[in-house]
Amino acid sequence: MERQFPRRIKSYVTRAGRISAAQERALSEYGPALSVPYVAQQIDFAEVFDREAPTVVEIGFGMGETTAAIARARPDVNFLGIEVHTPGVGALMKQIVQDGLSNVRIIQHDAVEVLEHMIARSSLAGIHIFFPDPWHKARHHKRRLIQPPFIKGVVEHLAPEGYIHCATDWEEYAVQMLAVLEGEPGLSNLADGYATAVNPLVERPRTKFEARGLRLGHGVWDLVFRRRN
Repeated sequence: MERQFPRRIKSYVTRAGRISAAQERALSEYGPALSVPYVAQQIDFAEVFDREAPTVVEIGFGMGETTAAIARARPDVNFLGIEVHTPGVGALMKQIVQDGLSNVRIIQHDAVEVLEHMIARSSLAGIHIFFPDPWHKARHHKRRLIQPPFIKGVVEHLAPEGYIHCATDWEEYAVQMLAVLEGEPGLSNLADGYATAVNPLVERPRTKFEARGLRLGHGVWDLVFRRRN
């Protein structure tokens, strides 16, 4: 099969991180039921979630706070979270079980490879990319996830009218994101520039980290685009 994403520099660095006993226990006890192993072949969402429902992918869910909140608010939607950092995977598994969520599954692997090999084209109702690493230094900007080749590949995986919702608290990266997304002919902006009042379909709950930043006067920029038919 022809590659949908070009070979690229990875947009993340795998950090060992400190994992708590509770996170380790969640990985051990709940991992078999909640995780989807990486395989270089397309998966069947109905089989993975044991139901037919629209599926949204979240790339880089961190500690999973937002993922769990959105899944609670939208029980009619399947959420497939992709994250490489083990503590975050364990934290989200723990939250899934505490909240009794049945509509969340996790893949611990490189998101680009997951999209390329495991997700069928035109199959996703939406994609969430919240607060990706901004790679502050200019010499590292090439490592940023939101680049034209990546977004072009992402659009191919969205169903018609499917959406992509990005957010960042780094203004310079927000400017780049807006330019990249508006430069993709397969997408249309649901706002006039940044999304100041996000469509209820794709509301994003505020994280503790974000709330702290806002109290300190930091900005947050959301961008919501929809795939053209």
